[in-house]
Amino acid sequence: MKTIYKIARTELQTLFYSPVAWMIIVLFTFQVAMEFIEIFEGFVRTQAMGGSASMLTYKLFASPVGGGLFLSIQGYLYLYIPLLTMGLMSREFGSGSIKLLYSSPITNTQIILAKFLSMMIYGLALIAVLFIFVLFGEFSIKNFDMPLALTGLLGLYLLICAYAAIGLFMSSLTSYQIVAAVSTLAMLTVLNYVKFWWQEVELVREITYWIAISGRSSEFINGLICSEDFLYFIIVSALFLSLAIIRLQAVRQKASWASTLGKFVGVFLIACVLGYFSSRPTLMGFYDATETKINTLTPNSQEVIAQTKGDLTITTYTNAMDDRDRSQALPRNIKRDQEIFRQYIRFKPEIKMEYVYYYDTLPGAWYDKKYPQLSLKERAQKVMEDYRLDSSLFISPQEIRDQIDLLPEGNKFVRELKRESGEKTFLRVYNDSYHHPSETEITAAFKRISQKLPKIGFLTGHKERSIENFEGRDYFDLAWNKPYRFSLLNQGFDVEEVKLDHPIPEDISILVIAELRSHITAEENVYLNQYIAKGGNLFILSEPSRSEFMTPLLAEFGVKLIPGLLTEKRIYHSQDLSKQKELIELNDKVPSFPTLEGANMIYHLAIMRANKRGIASWGISGLDYTQAQEKGYIATPLFVTDSLVWNELETTNYVDDTARYNPEASEVQQSYTTLLALSRQQGEKEQRILISGDADYISNSGINTRVKGRRIFNSNIVMGGFFWLSDEKVPIDVRRPSGTDNAVYLGVEGMDIWKVILKWIIPVAFILIAILIWFRRRGR
Repeated sequence: MKTIYKIARTELQTLFYSPVAWMIIVLFTFQVAMEFIEIFEGFVRTQAMGGSASMLTYKLFASPVGGGLFLSIQGYLYLYIPLLTMGLMSREFGSGSIKLLYSSPITNTQIILAKFLSMMIYGLALIAVLFIFVLFGEFSIKNFDMPLALTGLLGLYLLICAYAAIGLFMSSLTSYQIVAAVSTLAMLTVLNYVKFWWQEVELVREITYWIAISGRSSEFINGLICSEDFLYFIIVSALFLSLAIIRLQAVRQKASWASTLGKFVGVFLIACVLGYFSSRPTLMGFYDATETKINTLTPNSQEVIAQTKGDLTITTYTNAMDDRDRSQALPRNIKRDQEIFRQYIRFKPEIKMEYVYYYDTLPGAWYDKKYPQLSLKERAQKVMEDYRLDSSLFISPQEIRDQIDLLPEGNKFVRELKRESGEKTFLRVYNDSYHHPSETEITAAFKRISQKLPKIGFLTGHKERSIENFEGRDYFDLAWNKPYRFSLLNQGFDVEEVKLDHPIPEDISILVIAELRSHITAEENVYLNQYIAKGGNLFILSEPSRSEFMTPLLAEFGVKLIPGLLTEKRIYHSQDLSKQKELIELNDKVPSFPTLEGANMIYHLAIMRANKRGIASWGISGLDYTQAQEKGYIATPLFVTDSLVWNELETTNYVDDTARYNPEASEVQQSYTTLLALSRQQGEKEQRILISGDADYISNSGINTRVKGRRIFNSNIVMGGFFWLSDEKVPIDVRRPSGTDNAVYLGVEGMDIWKVILKWIIPVAFILIAILIWFRRRGR
């Protein structure tokens, strides 16, 4: 060990007496300062303008949005290391000093480990530069998340060490330093892109994906220490150090190239075997160092996974005719596709991922229109030729239909989750910008096959709005709309239609009654009252024009519709700056906003309230619930309008007529409740009821309602309303605590001073130290 230390010290002296090492430190410091200042100055200016923020530590060092400091550094470290390692061994070969080492009682292992130790120490110098900026964050950010930053530093240091080992090996192959540097860059390029090679072969795919070095430190930067990544750096560093030792031994003993190549292959295979087993889910461990545990499943998801006992198989079905998702799970993309379930596999490593490829009809496929004269098989063959797909992977329509019926899913890209006990469900992709399922949808699918979840019944038989397009009227497509992320089906609910010609099924826990268009008969009312008496939850969506049929039903709960359409007079500024005048709009599309009581009851409303979001629809009535208490209910208004709204009684045509507030016509201008929550204790169960003054909030057309100048999000009623009605079971609550690192202690003027210190004074200080050492060296 003393010999290794002495050689390493000599190497460091040579390194720091040369301008290259100091030039790299100075350039590295300046580059880090530029990146750091750009990000941190944004925090300071945002706070100075009254803006708020959270998780500043993550945003400063790790966030991919805006380029976190450590992520940026990870991207250009590979440019510095070859400059340091190119002379480690090639200089010895070029100058002939290697013969002195060979003639001394020093082993090949000692030489290589000593050279590597010198690079490890130099790597600590680079990490020390980064630590300066971490310390700056510690003293300038409130509740700075130090563990996250330190974990990121660990990842970068391991990356530097791996780069150094690779560079050391490449330097041992040649006596030309420039060739060594270029070769190192070439090897790093190979290690960055090898994960895209030979992905069609399963075993090779596992090995090449593991060998790839790109993104290996990203998990550390995000605050997660994973045994797979940690062992990767250890194994890869050991691999290239071993190769370098074998190379020195071959030169020293003049071994044959075949013998040397055999040793290279043997060491490489050992590393691959170790890497393969270290990447097995059952052998992996992890630690999330972040304050908010952003790299880990939320507690609710962890609880669901814990209750999903036994083996679980996730089978992905890919249709060759599906243009949007055809490539998502092809063999070359399987490893990236599996990243979607990475956090789940950590908690349930026995999850199996299987892939099935087929071709079948797809509604609206452009190939059908382009080649109408061709058969389905011929069109599929054309697709495979155009996209260079292996036709042997794809089974025929009959073969896939013998396995599973995907016609209800439209033959689109879909996954099936199936437990060994037989329970199964589909997990879909969605027609939105994110497209893939999030933790909410994935956990809901897990929960569906492991627990009994609430079933929603939509009442029919009175021409209500239903889950089907009945007589062309607006309907609740969101209940079962598979490509819509927030549909009830994708959030964990089962949905079916219910009639009152017999008792409501026992498994119905939420009954939706929307816009009755005929009276509930006395016989039907018996079954409805039985459901209510046993504590069943309800969502009643009224409509101003249906008060004749809705009033008897609402009266059972001490609620009634206030006559008239709610109307408001909105004033907004013209977007045409040349006009510079206010425009007035009279409209029955009245927005309402969550109350404080509602926000305390349903967290979705709390988020809306914090972000000043509301809901709106065409034509709505206010709700009078003064008699609800007499019926034994606790009434809580969830959404209310502002106080400038009135109940318009005279105007019904808002297109050809103009509504005006007229107190003499019994119109009242005040704040109105538009969505109401009722609750009462029924035996051991709390009965929950939602009543709305309009049915358009969650209808097929109303879900995306927009109001000029207002932030309207009707979809939150689906998520929040049914979350409350299901006793908080689904949709899954995947909230995380907000980070407490939410403020900076610097102002704009203070930041200007620190910009000079970080960007100029510190790099200049390193230059002065380099000059001082150079003068001392020259003096000696």
